[in-house]
Amino acid sequence: MALISGDANNKLSLDSIRDSLIRQEDTIIFNLIERIKYPINSTLYKEPSSSSSWNISGSLFHYLFQETEALQSKVGRYLSPEENPFFPDNLPASIIPPSKCTPVLHPAAESVNVNEKILDVYIKQLLPLFCITDQADEGNFATIASCDIQLLQALSRRIHYGKFVAEIKFRDCTDQYKPLILAKDRDALMKLLTFEAVEEMVKKRVAKKALTFGQQVTLNIDDSSKEVKCKVDPSLVSRLYDEWIMPLTKLVEVQYLLRRLD
Repeated sequence: MALISGDANNKLSLDSIRDSLIRQEDTIIFNLIERIKYPINSTLYKEPSSSSSWNISGSLFHYLFQETEALQSKVGRYLSPEENPFFPDNLPASIIPPSKCTPVLHPAAESVNVNEKILDVYIKQLLPLFCITDQADEGNFATIASCDIQLLQALSRRIHYGKFVAEIKFRDCTDQYKPLILAKDRDALMKLLTFEAVEEMVKKRVAKKALTFGQQVTLNIDDSSKEVKCKVDPSLVSRLYDEWIMPLTKLVEVQYLLRRLD
């Protein structure tokens, strides 16, 4: 759902943002289920040795990711305010002309990008949490990298939706937010943005979705009494939101608000 139009029928609203965030939960969970089919292939994420025949800078994964983003940039992916590149430097221009819709975000939104942190957390913390390590290191580089990229882009989109959340909250409660922004009070902004009851509901919902989407489905009638086997642990999906997605989203919200009045 593109939230870039100023049209009266598609105004920025908390309800439209909430609907999009709920749908994005589905995307993240399905991409996570797809990624955990494969182990962590350590060679994919390592810097090549000096004796390597690979003529690339950085890891093979970074190379594949950068090339993917370059291709997507050419067809307009990063013209959308919902999309934020992981490798923004030297992206090629789009051959697709930009939309003529009225932007809904402050221009400061373009300077808010936490993808470097998302990528670091993903490789160092999330992959070891969800995937086993491939001791044999047998390849599947392109397939694994493709799954990584789709999941990372889904996570990035969800986290950077904090810009839209912050914008609508600022518009609805400008008198509360403006003094804190001018004072650059990060802690107070974070507290104002936090709704613990909503966060608890999100954690429960994504856990239930993971249980539902990740069940091993059979046609045996007598299987109803057996323990449900899941492709992804629902408690880990809840933890993913609790420890990483929601805190990083609020980080985006605070960064956006602090730059909104500059």
